[in-house]
Amino acid sequence: MAEEEKGFILKDKRAFDDKGELKDEDQEGQAVKQEKEDGKEVASGTMEEGQRTPLPEVNFSSLILSLSSSALLHIGEIADPYTGEKKKDLALAKHSIDTIALLKEKTEGNLSEEEQKLLESVLTDLRWRYIKAAE
Repeated sequence: MAEEEKGFILKDKRAFDDKGELKDEDQEGQAVKQEKEDGKEVASGTMEEGQRTPLPEVNFSSLILSLSSSALLHIGEIADPYTGEKKKDLALAKHSIDTIALLKEKTEGNLSEEEQKLLESVLTDLRWRYIKAAE
């Protein structure tokens, strides 16, 4: 009696192909659908089609906005995406704001005018919100 070996399937979830071009989402969705129809198992921990929100482009502005979102979460301005609750943790908020301030200091003279304006605007806004939350 020969036993059938069970294996696993690795699925490339990267947004870009080997040429560096954005993959066609329809092709990816078709591949997942075909794997399910064929009865093959998809590796555990992978997200199903439509579950993942699109990720922003990796650049300096998206880094600043990500840190800003973290600070707003800890200030209690926005709800935790997992629990839906608004919680204040001013120590973590201060840490996020200080991280942005450090980036401002370390990137002085190396940013475009647009990036510099964004950085200053976000930092000023977060500092005011922190002060209000600390009252």
